[in-house]
Amino acid sequence: MYRSCNIFSTQDHAAAAVAASGTPVFAWKGESEEEYQWCLHQQLKAFKDGKHLNLILDDGGDLTALVHKEYPDMLKDCYGVSEETTTGVHHLYRMLKGKSLLVPAVNVNDAVTKSKFDNLYGCRESLVDGIKRATDVMIAGKVAVVAGFGDVGKGCAQALHSMGARVIVTEIDPINALQAAVSGYQVTTMEDAAPEGQIFVTTTGCRDILTGKHFEVMKNDAIVCNIGHFDIEIDVAWMKDNCKSIQNIKPQVDRYLMKNGRHIILLAEGRLVNLGCATGHSSFVMSCSFTNQVLAQIMLFKAEDEAFGKRYIEFGKVGKKSIGVYTIPKILDEQVALLHLDHVNVKLSKLSPEQSDYLDIPVEGPYKDDMYVPTSHSAPHFFDICTDLLPATDTRDLLHPLPLTIQHELR
Repeated sequence: MYRSCNIFSTQDHAAAAVAASGTPVFAWKGESEEEYQWCLHQQLKAFKDGKHLNLILDDGGDLTALVHKEYPDMLKDCYGVSEETTTGVHHLYRMLKGKSLLVPAVNVNDAVTKSKFDNLYGCRESLVDGIKRATDVMIAGKVAVVAGFGDVGKGCAQALHSMGARVIVTEIDPINALQAAVSGYQVTTMEDAAPEGQIFVTTTGCRDILTGKHFEVMKNDAIVCNIGHFDIEIDVAWMKDNCKSIQNIKPQVDRYLMKNGRHIILLAEGRLVNLGCATGHSSFVMSCSFTNQVLAQIMLFKAEDEAFGKRYIEFGKVGKKSIGVYTIPKILDEQVALLHLDHVNVKLSKLSPEQSDYLDIPVEGPYKDDMYVPTSHSAPHFFDICTDLLPATDTRDLLHPLPLTIQHELR
């Protein structure tokens, strides 16, 4: 069963090929919001012989939320859900904390070969592809404002800088802000950046990043787009309510005439610009991401298969998974990378037995501990977990065993 995760994300020729193979498809490029919701519901009713779903593979969390809210009975025989995105994973952890998650879930986003490759390297190529296809604008010499410096923001900032733009970054996270500063970018607030920018890219996964007060001070024909979370980062509703007119230049490219006489060019209606105005990430990047999704689905489906567990010990402990949010074991994460090395002409070095003993790392890996997560990950912070799990107390007591410098940072 296939449906899109975004009203602009479907490539119709690809969807047609899937449908021709006999798989039900509820997706096409340019759906309305109502059609998108219709597709969500229809896919749940199209299984053969009236059967219900047994696994959910999600990208953004819409399907997971719908089934939990309106079709909870379908989850009785469901092995679990695997989630692709930073925002979708945030929602899973929120559901887990609120005790509303009804099935085991796998956080695919925080696999290194997903987060780093899809979020950083994928956006580094597909952002500019979307902007160029939509506008044909020259990026060199312009001031580009990137909201957020997580993995997506890092990739976008690198891409715009490599094209000759002067990049300004906005951030709320002091660590990400420091990373941006030592990478050579100016870091300031959106209030200060809005009058300067000529290209605006939101990447945060949060809401209300660009609002009315920012649009009112933007330069004429400033280009505004989003590559973060759906359509809530840019307040498109405010633009529609407060503009004098909207001129559709071509599909997913709209020029708004504001009351101050200046224009704003909005791409993909504030949704993901790389999907709305181009065809998303490069196929190689998506191969890395979707390999992780397949492994996550196997991990859930085969959880109680003892023979499988003995043969493939890298999938972890065999047995019925309790409700929780799991990550893909690092040895599988590294296997995903290994499978893609030939395509990029890599010759991999190997540890000698002496080096293996010195580092206390097996020659065959994994080389990273399961506790390792990439920067800008979507799992809860360690301190959040501590304060959630421990009984009510003065949280300063939790910091006592830590070095003074870390205590200061956490306070």
